[in-house]
This record gives sequence, structure tokens and C-alpha cells, in this order.
Amino acid sequence: MLSGQRRFRKPCGSACGGAMAADALVDTGAILALLDRTDRWHRLCVDTFQQLRLPLLTSEAVVTELFHLVGDSRHEMETAWKFLRSGAIRLAVIEDSELPEIQDLMFRHWDRPMDFADATLVYLARREGLITVFTVDQADFGTYRIEGRKRFRIFPATRP
Repeated sequence: MLSGQRRFRKPCGSACGGAMAADALVDTGAILALLDRTDRWHRLCVDTFQQLRLPLLTSEAVVTELFHLVGDSRHEMETAWKFLRSGAIRLAVIEDSELPEIQDLMFRHWDRPMDFADATLVYLARREGLITVFTVDQADFGTYRIEGRKRFRIFPATRP
């Protein structure tokens, strides 16, 4: 698991219920790589994570995908919970009224199918005004566009 004191942003005030403002999004693969020392992306993701300003923003879909991939291992599940409760990640709320926009994103990228978790992150990027994503999925996030034109700034920027 990750250690050391981290730098956190200041609360964004009453507009977001006193939660911390995020500078970047985080995808499932990056979280898994952080938590799994045997993952080929682990070292690079740990180094990158230490340079990012916390908290990182993610969606319930990403967390659901995380626990699906973690599986039934009690140790891995506890490690994932410890990380999620550490304050390093802020879970964004997506309302039912926002789902049609996420559906539109999934259908817009029909040539390169976008899964629901990725679509929620692309949507959150637009909604929250973010362009940075912490992901190991460079191929997909390299093709996705925010509002159809802005490219993501992907970290880590290199491959292991």
C-alpha cells in the first residue's frame, strides 16, 4: 500500500458540500496498478501518483469496476477499501438526469467502444472542467475528447 504524507487541495466550499476540489480524474487500471505490486504498471503509477495533487475524482462506475476486478480476495478487498477511505479519491455523484449525456458519449464513440466507467469519466471531465486523467488506458483516453475537441492530459505519460 502507499505511504507517506500527501498534499491535499483546500475544500471547494459549500458549492460541493465542503468536499475537496479535484485537479484530475482517476481510472480503474491506475488504482489497480497502485495497489498491486506485481502489476507491470505499479512502479510507474506509484511515481506518478506521488506527483499528482489529491484528491483525485472518480465515479461509482470506476469503483464498481475496481471491486469486480479485485475479486473475492479479502486482503485485496481490504487494501482497496483502505485506499478509497484514505481521502486520496473523491467519489463524484452522477444524477439520473445526467445519464442521457453519458449514453450519448457511449454511442458517439461507436468506432472505438467506450465502456460505462470510461464514459462517466469523460462526462465528469466536461462537467468539472478537468483535462487530466490518471490511467493506464492510454489507447482509449488518447482517442476520447472532452466536448468533442479537447484532448485528455494522460498520466502516466509513458508506458512501463
